Amino acid sequence: MRAVVQRAAGASVVVDGQRVGGFDGAGLVCLVGVTHDDGAADVAWLVRKIADLRLLREERSVSDAGAPVLVVSQFTLYGDARKGRRPTWNAAAPGPVAEPLVDAVAAGLRERGLEVSTGVFGADMAVTLTNDGPFTLVLDSPRPS
Repeated sequence: MRAVVQRAAGASVVVDGQRVGGFDGAGLVCLVGVTHDDGAADVAWLVRKIADLRLLREERSVSDAGAPVLVVSQFTLYGDARKGRRPTWNAAAPGPVAEPLVDAVAAGLRERGLEVSTGVFGADMAVTLTNDGPFTLVLDSPRPS
């Protein structure tokens, strides 16, 4: 799994003119992509990293601060633009594989007591955030050896 994690001073996600998720104040926006061989171990690793990494100001985690998290699925994180002018999406898992894993990330964060909102899987979403710092980190779950 891959996540682009941004420290934000507020964020929202809008679908069809309706705000479906977001937060005011300090929190994290996590754009989450899934590849074909991802599974439960990748979800657990990503949940732990998002919850426990000290990414907020004063070296606090969202778990320490009780800060919210916005989780948005983003298959384009596995796009490959090394050749030609059109990216390929071959490494991105199809919806029936990816959607339950993205949902599991949100559920895992909620199980840790965090306030979590989400986008709508597969929808055309308008994601807005105020990047605090700016601070952006890419997390890739470990590949089996």
